[in-house]
Amino acid sequence: MDELSSLRQQYRELLERLERNEREFRRLGRAVWRVQEDERRRLARELHDGIGQNLTVLKHRLGQLDDALPADRVDARAALATALALCGDTLQDTRELSRLLRPPILDDLGLEAALRWLVRSQAEASGARIDLDVDSLPTLDGELQTLLFRVAQEALNNAAKHSGAAHIHVQLTTRDGGLQLRVHDDGRGCEPEQALQAGGSGLSGMRERLRLYGGVLQLRGAPGEGLRLSARVPLSPP
Repeated sequence: MDELSSLRQQYRELLERLERNEREFRRLGRAVWRVQEDERRRLARELHDGIGQNLTVLKHRLGQLDDALPADRVDARAALATALALCGDTLQDTRELSRLLRPPILDDLGLEAALRWLVRSQAEASGARIDLDVDSLPTLDGELQTLLFRVAQEALNNAAKHSGAAHIHVQLTTRDGGLQLRVHDDGRGCEPEQALQAGGSGLSGMRERLRLYGGVLQLRGAPGEGLRLSARVPLSPP
């Protein structure tokens, strides 16, 4: 009996050690992710306030130069028109990159507003019809909002790049003390493991991030049947 009791004690201690290690792993993983998001926020701000502002000034100066040129300087005016168009396109790309890195609306107005902006932007870019349904949400921790936004962003990017979907449905609901995000598309579909392992899909990374917060990512699909993504995360992560 003494030997059996000793084995039980060792087993309990081993379980406690594993649980401590798991908590520490999650703590460190979340800390790394916070640093990544802080860096995204900093880069987005620098793009908008630094490069974006410089491009705005440059575009204004080019416009002034164009206005000052005589009408008979056809070649010079054509070259300036090309430069103005390039400057305008670069400014637009810079602003879009800044928003994708860290959309200000997520920090300013919260998850629902950010999802509506994301859906509208993706629909315009891809030509797909994207519907969004959002439950009345409780007050959410900033990290949970960022996590769910990134999952939705990755799912929509994946659908736009790989599925050829004409219709995508995004739904965010509260359920059983947690949040559930569903993204369904009517695209060409694939096997779930293929989607997780596809280079550049980013879904496997999202699955690992969800695990850091006690969440799970599930995929269902088959060739010709579209893809169904479901992400669940507790309101109070472990």
